[in-house]
Amino acid sequence: MSKKSQYITTNRSKHYLKCHLILVTKYRRNILVGQLNDDLKSIFSSIADNSDFEIEVMETDVNHVHFLIRYIPRLSVSQLVRRLKQESTRQLWLLHHTTLRQYYWYRKILWSDGFFVCSIGEASPETIREYILNQG
Repeated sequence: MSKKSQYITTNRSKHYLKCHLILVTKYRRNILVGQLNDDLKSIFSSIADNSDFEIEVMETDVNHVHFLIRYIPRLSVSQLVRRLKQESTRQLWLLHHTTLRQYYWYRKILWSDGFFVCSIGEASPETIREYILNQG
């Protein structure tokens, strides 16, 4: 499929926006394992299903998660990150309060303050996809 045919056209724009996003656990705690990790992936998928972006690929390592995300122009990357972090933190604390309390006893946190994002408009999506899939 040519890149041209992958553009999304609306009445106000034509776009092909994808980014490689990495979120890191607070203090780089190695907590993304087992059922907590499985639940986190389900939570992220649910967030995307109810948002204006699509997670094309997602994979976790023990202390960070990689995404390949397709999004629309009216959604900024910072809005996307805020939605993913806030909602996943809230839901994961509801499901895994006892486990998370061992690592974050002071307050209900999960993610470091920052994030990494890189536009992949010029990079091969397949290259990014393979890199993400090989993180697990």
